[in-house]
Amino acid sequence: MAYTSNVISIVEKLIETCRDGQNGFRESAQHVKDPAIRELFNQLSLQRAQFAGELESAVHHLSKKTDVKQDGSIGGKLHRTWIDLKANLGAGDAGIVASAEAGEDSAKKNYQEIEHEDLPGELREIIARQAEAIFVAHDRIKQLRDQMKAA
Repeated sequence: MAYTSNVISIVEKLIETCRDGQNGFRESAQHVKDPAIRELFNQLSLQRAQFAGELESAVHHLSKKTDVKQDGSIGGKLHRTWIDLKANLGAGDAGIVASAEAGEDSAKKNYQEIEHEDLPGELREIIARQAEAIFVAHDRIKQLRDQMKAA
């Protein structure tokens, strides 16, 4: 069965989103002082790497394409630079968590945008499972941000 370039494009955008999350959480984990937050960020970085790998496998399976982009987006790189800058200026854990939550807003939006796309069944299941995990992570980080803000 041949799949449209639209389906491949959707999956590639989600791969980029996952790579941005992987790199962003890894970078954030390096800057936070709180070991519990560092552990959370490291876990989420690994999760996003796994998600990207699943999606890359799906692209290979659907299109036999071998040149899947391995990097995140330019926007993701700019966001990580912003996190570095905030950390270097002494924003502390609260500032880094707030930046992570902003990154999660973007990931959540990217997954929500494709909810109504016509995708093959197995791919739809993979994306739905990943979306659910990303929404949970988003809410967890948002709650953490709000707790830190209130403290």
